[in-house]
Amino acid sequence: MAVASPLQLAIFAAVLALIAAATAWQTRRLRGAHGGDARDAFLAGGSLTWVYVAGAITITNLGTEQLVGMNGNQMLLLAWWELAGFAGLLMLALLFLPIYYRTRCTTTTELLERRYGEASIRTLISGLFMLGYVFLAMPSALYTGALFLRTVFSLDVPLLALAAGLALLGAGYGLLGGLRAVAVSETFAGVSLLVICVAIVVLGLGAIGWSFKGIPPDRLTLIGDAASPIPWPTLFTGMVFIQIFYWSTNQAITQKAMASPSLREAQKGVLAAALIRLAIVPPIVVLPGIIAFKLYGVVHDAAFGRLVGDVLPPWLSGAFAAILATSVAAHFVAVLNSAAALYVCDIHQKYVNANVAVPRLNLIVSVAFIAIAIAMVPVYANAVSIINLLQQLNGLLSMPILSAFIVGLLFRDVEARAAIAAVVFGVALYAVFSFAWAPFGLHYIHLMLVTLIATIGFALLVNRLVFGRRARFTGWRGLAAA
Repeated sequence: MAVASPLQLAIFAAVLALIAAATAWQTRRLRGAHGGDARDAFLAGGSLTWVYVAGAITITNLGTEQLVGMNGNQMLLLAWWELAGFAGLLMLALLFLPIYYRTRCTTTTELLERRYGEASIRTLISGLFMLGYVFLAMPSALYTGALFLRTVFSLDVPLLALAAGLALLGAGYGLLGGLRAVAVSETFAGVSLLVICVAIVVLGLGAIGWSFKGIPPDRLTLIGDAASPIPWPTLFTGMVFIQIFYWSTNQAITQKAMASPSLREAQKGVLAAALIRLAIVPPIVVLPGIIAFKLYGVVHDAAFGRLVGDVLPPWLSGAFAAILATSVAAHFVAVLNSAAALYVCDIHQKYVNANVAVPRLNLIVSVAFIAIAIAMVPVYANAVSIINLLQQLNGLLSMPILSAFIVGLLFRDVEARAAIAAVVFGVALYAVFSFAWAPFGLHYIHLMLVTLIATIGFALLVNRLVFGRRARFTGWRGLAAA
């Protein structure tokens, strides 16, 4: 694979500029008569139509973590993460979005405060979300994006420098128009990304003669055994709740769906994203890795970038690199926007200054979060499989956080401090499972369900024994009244 040609680099720069110009133009058209309040800064003033909701949600979960990380496993099995996401998006559209719109929440954690009648639970969960965004999601996006660019262009440039460049590009989109600009750029980049990724699959299959002969069966199966990244029984245990957490309570996802002018418009966008997730995304996050295995052998997270550099003509690889860089930058700043929203709305305005100038505070907080994310990039450079590492680390936060939502939505008369104690217990329990002791050798996805059940039980037990309150199970009636 040759070093990037001047043609590739010129097309790369031209496409970046074109997407930026189109984003600026469309963002001005979407901008309404809104002030500089939190709802305008973090929910685009409710101006996102279903097209932009679908585009933004798709790219928020289709960045280089998926394209590089999932293809880096070089096996078909990883498609289950995307196939299961279809069910998670249905849950968001049909169950959670009606609640968020009915309560007019700016953040998902705001719902917890209303259900428990106490701000402390909202603060804790916001803090955990922020930790996950700043120390996991943001630096991993920068790392995988930088790795892709260095691989596809054969650049002799430090990953940290490329990561910083992507962060600055994302910051530019954020300054251009907040969530509006992010959603527009994600949509423009998303459509182009899907089209070219399909082309990469087709060209890659052509490069191996449309034959998987010689590839070990364990790399081509959708039924994982106990030693695989996704043993098949986990699809019916922890996988279900991972999807509910990620798509329905995760601020980085729901924020896009909560930024529409109406519930119906938001649901249309989420359902469109679900169809894309089911029909288009699974092949493009696994087939290039399998093709790369046949062409190069085991190359881990370099598989996708290497294949792109070899099968695409130079002019198209330059354009694709620009599109993917834009999607990484937009995804990065979208998560950044969510982290800033949690800090501004759930912490600063509640405990420091309710009347703070939101745009100025947003800028200060964003700069700090960007600096931390860039500094964390070298940590991920040592991972054998970035996607498996992220899924396992996310378990530290995902199931404890989900327990707070489940208890708050399905039960009444639960003391907020009981839920807080349970979340802390859940984080500690999963940390033990991950780093010290895995009971019966259970897979980490199974242990996520164990953690969730134990954490919910702990909350109800503490509520009864320590605070003397008997929780009332309300089930679907409680959800309808939320």
